[in-house]
Amino acid sequence: MPDLPTVFVLSGPNLNLLGTREPEIYGTDTLNDIHARLEAQAADLGLRVECRQTNHEGVLIDWLHEAYVSGAKAVLLNAGGYTHTSIAIHDAIRSIKVPVIEVHLSDPAKREAFRHVSYVGMAAVAHFAGHGANSYTLALDAAARL
Repeated sequence: MPDLPTVFVLSGPNLNLLGTREPEIYGTDTLNDIHARLEAQAADLGLRVECRQTNHEGVLIDWLHEAYVSGAKAVLLNAGGYTHTSIAIHDAIRSIKVPVIEVHLSDPAKREAFRHVSYVGMAAVAHFAGHGANSYTLALDAAARL
């Protein structure tokens, strides 16, 4: 049986605290809950997900490069606070030939003004935000159709 196409699911800083971190904004699902749902959904879509989280910007960049080198079908990226600050992540997305879909649990456009600029979004092929944990499932559906 051939390997299934892989979608990398990359999560940035503080997302390891989902479920307890500001649940009024981010909900009560943990990152492990979200990953489990994505794994089941991916199996139904004939995909495999590689789910990872880090609090370090350079690690996210290394993983984006790895997605490219490994021939990943797509990347779902929730870069957390780096979304609004990291030109290096923006450049990494533009440097790889893998479609990157930006994902956010909350809607940054409805939050503080500093969250309205997305360097990730400037390089991503699509984005899903403001749907809670469903932002990830919507993004995986979109990745399957790429």
